[in-house]
Amino acid sequence: MPKQPATIFVCQNCGSQSRKWLGQCTDCNEWNTFVEERFRANAQAPAASGFTGYRVAAPVAYDTVESQDDARVSTGIDEMDRVLGGGIVAGSLVLIGGAPGIGKSTIVMQMADKLGRNGTKVLYVSGEESERQIKMRGQRLGVEASNLFLLPETNLQAILAESDKLRPDFVIVDSIQTVFSDRIESAPGSVSQVRDVAAQFMTFAKQTATPVFLTGHVTKEGSIAGPKTLEHIVDTVLYFEGDRHHNHRIIRATKNRFGAANEIGVFEMTNAGLVPVGNPSELFLQERPENATGSVVTVCMEGTRPLLVEVQALVSGTKFGSGRRMTQGFDQNRASLLIAVLEKRLGFQLAGDDVFVNVAGGMEIDEPAADLGVVAAIASSFRNVQIPPETAVFGEVGLTGEVRGVLNAQSRAREAQTLGFKKLILPESNKKGLEKLLGLRIIGVKNLEQAMDELF
Repeated sequence: MPKQPATIFVCQNCGSQSRKWLGQCTDCNEWNTFVEERFRANAQAPAASGFTGYRVAAPVAYDTVESQDDARVSTGIDEMDRVLGGGIVAGSLVLIGGAPGIGKSTIVMQMADKLGRNGTKVLYVSGEESERQIKMRGQRLGVEASNLFLLPETNLQAILAESDKLRPDFVIVDSIQTVFSDRIESAPGSVSQVRDVAAQFMTFAKQTATPVFLTGHVTKEGSIAGPKTLEHIVDTVLYFEGDRHHNHRIIRATKNRFGAANEIGVFEMTNAGLVPVGNPSELFLQERPENATGSVVTVCMEGTRPLLVEVQALVSGTKFGSGRRMTQGFDQNRASLLIAVLEKRLGFQLAGDDVFVNVAGGMEIDEPAADLGVVAAIASSFRNVQIPPETAVFGEVGLTGEVRGVLNAQSRAREAQTLGFKKLILPESNKKGLEKLLGLRIIGVKNLEQAMDELF
């Protein structure tokens, strides 16, 4: 009799396996995440799946390997090249994740169009749309590439077989959760399927030197659906960020083996698709109010790019015993800490007031250099005194009220100078070497007392 498929239980959160069902995963401690899956004991070997390019690797001397850093291929989209570290590396596996409708399929379609116009063959594999649906979207985006080939298929073995026949220069898979392998008897999108499919695409990319782009869904918590091992397998992980109330989108590299992590690319969503934004600082400051208290511009770093964003604060009295602390675009616990420093070191009485902090434009700031901007905005609203609009600030604030130095002060100062700011307040330790910037008055401060004197 043929051997029956083995039954295993797989945690849908971390991918841990067990022979029996468990209420709580012993690896990630999540509850009720185990799902029964069937795995064939006599699974087909990868070479029998239709792709014949698999080979056994042999040791290679390090000094004989040629560098590929100068062989990157441009996507044709400047902001995308920036996030990828300068372009596409041969044989790389890139994962693009984001919420539904945020623009994942749009950006890969535009990228396929740019690549196809340069004479390279692009294979666009879609598990969610037919050829006519893709064509309809392509016409809206103005896609005219003649070397773009569409393959509406969800079977991994069939995709690899067609790739072996076509020999494309680039492969785009939309999305990884819809592709399934015949080797595993579980539904598409399950932990076992996603892990196995990603591993086979990785082998395909490395052994054929073909860049592969995968799009992925995200969970309600914002992480990419599937096991965390999916992000470990791929070379680059790009997250699409954006608010449905704003027309700009941000692609952030949370992992990149060939470039800087936390690099971002800024796009504007239009009827013709995603348009790169060359100067994001102007985008975030274009609607800044005039003669308003509680508003200040701070300089933050996103990867290697300095960005000027507006930090707003509102301090108002409360009818309750203790005031509320609410933030948007800034860590709430960090804001509470800075409010406590203001109360202790500068004597601000904020315990009975509501304090609201907002980063305008939908940006998310998570670096300590924005501390001085948040403190300045809260102090401006509390005192009801306006900060001069041509003033920008940045610096980390310690618990004793000192202003600590931050990284990349030169890049931050030059960005402020480029956008026409006349005065820059920064940590004293970062002041050295910045006095030569023409048209920009550099002021170094050691503590919050000095910063308040300069601001007001």
